[in-house]
Amino acid sequence: MRLRRLLNRHIPRPTTVHRFPNCTLRQINSNGVRNGSRSYASVSAAELQFGQPLHETHPHLLKAGEVTPGISAVEYALRRSKLAARLPNNAIAIIAASDTKYRSGAVFYEFHQHPDFFYLTGFNEPEALAIIPEKTGDESTSSNGGEHVFHLFVRPKDAKAEQWEGARSGVQAAQDVFNADQVGNVNELEKFLPSAISNASEVYTDISGRNRFRTMFSKFFAGPPTKLEGFAKMVETASVKPLRPIMNELRVVKSADEIANMRLAGKASGRAFTLAMGQTFTREKHLAAFLDYQFRMCGCDTYAYVPVVAGGDKALSIHYVRNDDVLRDGQLVLVDAGGEYGGYISDITRTWPINGKFSEPQRDLYEAILTVQRKCIALCSESADVTLDKLHNLAEEGLEEQLTQLGFNVSGGAMETLFPHHVGHYIGLDVHDAPGYPRTSKLKAGQCVTIEPGLYIPNDERWPQHFRGIGIRIEDSVCVQSEGPLVLTTEAVKEVVDIEALSNR
Repeated sequence: MRLRRLLNRHIPRPTTVHRFPNCTLRQINSNGVRNGSRSYASVSAAELQFGQPLHETHPHLLKAGEVTPGISAVEYALRRSKLAARLPNNAIAIIAASDTKYRSGAVFYEFHQHPDFFYLTGFNEPEALAIIPEKTGDESTSSNGGEHVFHLFVRPKDAKAEQWEGARSGVQAAQDVFNADQVGNVNELEKFLPSAISNASEVYTDISGRNRFRTMFSKFFAGPPTKLEGFAKMVETASVKPLRPIMNELRVVKSADEIANMRLAGKASGRAFTLAMGQTFTREKHLAAFLDYQFRMCGCDTYAYVPVVAGGDKALSIHYVRNDDVLRDGQLVLVDAGGEYGGYISDITRTWPINGKFSEPQRDLYEAILTVQRKCIALCSESADVTLDKLHNLAEEGLEEQLTQLGFNVSGGAMETLFPHHVGHYIGLDVHDAPGYPRTSKLKAGQCVTIEPGLYIPNDERWPQHFRGIGIRIEDSVCVQSEGPLVLTTEAVKEVVDIEALSNR
């Protein structure tokens, strides 16, 4: 194949193979060629089929050298090297792809790759496993902190299955396209995993905890497991450590190419929002459908998450996603939505009047929130020396001050009711990226966060009558830089004068 994304000038490749003493997997030498085989030369990639777009098959989506949109093979390899450099001596990391999830019978949901697996491999198919051992070699002579062997197990090519499900990349492509040093059939893991695990000093993985029941309801009906099977049995006697803390440290600071992808997602999503504000909608679901369409037409691959389209007092529910009510004249609509590009998400919330004109109470509350949001965004720089928790405290104090000026009594824990969520979270491949990474950590250049103050006034006699039933949130995706913020979603207008001008076009 004329496919191999050669990295040898950038990343040293070991000539020896570790970890699988009984393994008969394909091996490649330092020239990027399988031992005992001829070089790749005979088949054009454009004549083949793969389980995801490649530059050779989809040049309108990917540039030469990219494995996924905007992210090169070199960057993926450097990510794996950084992970390997953080592992203790003789330890391994095991990362699994997502599985296909079914909504009923044979009807499946749209596939979404596990973010950690995607971050390290760029491989976007289900039923795959990556194994990355600790670095080997001399760190002082290697630009990537030492060498490592990248193992990738994937589904084999299967003409009958592919007739129904679409193309698979196959085992050979795991080496030729995704640059694995050793590759194998994922259906034969039981032949190889036990020796890898038993020879490792420690196993870093989050697989065992991934499929735990999310609710007490599902746990109650499933009952306790009767015995350990499969992977759980293999690691029963191993020293297993969570991989999550290491992956969080790697993922929370974005590369220049990751930021470029997030800016593209933010730009396209912001334009879709602005287009929506200039339209008239009578149903929440119509507005949701319009945004989904425009996200894709403006450049995104898909939507990033189930959107919130909340008219009137539905906005008092933070995660209202039914989107099935009527949009009524004189009320506001709160929309929390975003598109995704190359796996990277945007996260935007805007609130605007359904009839195009803010009432006086709506405008007062909106301007109060916008004032606080501007101040918080301005502090999204490394030089500001703040944390997300610090920004939240500042947002709460600012909202308290604004509400007091509007005649609210904010004593007695009022802000827990009026501003019940945090002002921000990390974003990236996940809407809540690097899950578990502390909001008490100082913001660093390259981190991407949301800034989303909001106020939700219950229909309660405690609050001024003319504000009751109003819910407003204003949210942008922001990249922290050394001396100032980069707003990734600036195309979504948010000034009152701009929003009202859109309705007059």
